[in-house]
Amino acid sequence: MGSKIIFLGLLFLCLQYANSQELKLKYFGGAGWEMTEGKTTILVDPYLSRVKLGDSPANSKEDLRKNYYESDYFQSDTVVINKHITKADYILVHHSHLDHLGDVPYIAKKTGAKVIATETSCNILRAYGVPEEQLLTVKGGEDYQFEEFSVRVVPSIHSALNDKHYFDARTHEKELKAPLKLEDFVEGGSLMFYVRFNNHKILTAGSMNFLEKEVEGLTPDILLPGVNFSRLEIYKYTERLLKATGLPKTIIPTHWDNFRVPYGYSQEKAIDEKIKPFIKEVKAVSPEAKIIVPIHLETITIK
Repeated sequence: MGSKIIFLGLLFLCLQYANSQELKLKYFGGAGWEMTEGKTTILVDPYLSRVKLGDSPANSKEDLRKNYYESDYFQSDTVVINKHITKADYILVHHSHLDHLGDVPYIAKKTGAKVIATETSCNILRAYGVPEEQLLTVKGGEDYQFEEFSVRVVPSIHSALNDKHYFDARTHEKELKAPLKLEDFVEGGSLMFYVRFNNHKILTAGSMNFLEKEVEGLTPDILLPGVNFSRLEIYKYTERLLKATGLPKTIIPTHWDNFRVPYGYSQEKAIDEKIKPFIKEVKAVSPEAKIIVPIHLETITIK
């Protein structure tokens, strides 16, 4: 009887150890992720409200929700958020646009998570009443050690939108008053994050662009690259990014979906027009790479 108890105890410890080695990733859409290894849960750009933006052709005629315009005040869809987010220890924010930061004030206050973000993002969070002790303001270049992981804050650059006409140097350096309008969610500078757990290293992106000198020498085993159309505005985007980061063995595309429609709406058009060509680009450079196409709200387990 005693030997059986010892065996079961050892089996339990082995299973517990095996689970602690697993990285679990869940895709929220846009550039949004939940990543968990061991006891730590990190959210990246958790935007779940997926509001119907203006008169965009990407909106669905079947989506009967209200249209949000630049002059409208933003409200998070707390019903959707409460359904899918119950825990977070840290939140990483790439930049301050609505589809990256919009839901973070509510989620940060709901979970008590510490937020690592730019000055602009943190000033927006302050406006919504997120406590100062939860805010870690960064500008890029920081490399922080926490209990179960470390994170290097990587300076970056926003996507070249509108046929390379995008440029926005606005920041929020002064006190703001909530609620904010959609137009108040300015970029405020862009970042990437290099997250190191005990067994996995993940490089995240919030845009279809990067600073080559800042990612050179990083060796993620998991790369989450932006894969929207604006990647095509950048010289050899996929090839340069993969080579600069040492040809990561697992690549999971991000920021490719139509985030103007609710969960459950078809993403086949985005897969056909963005994901499939991107897979060909990857295979031309790194034939051995494993490419995982994420499905909204489904968990990807990496051993």
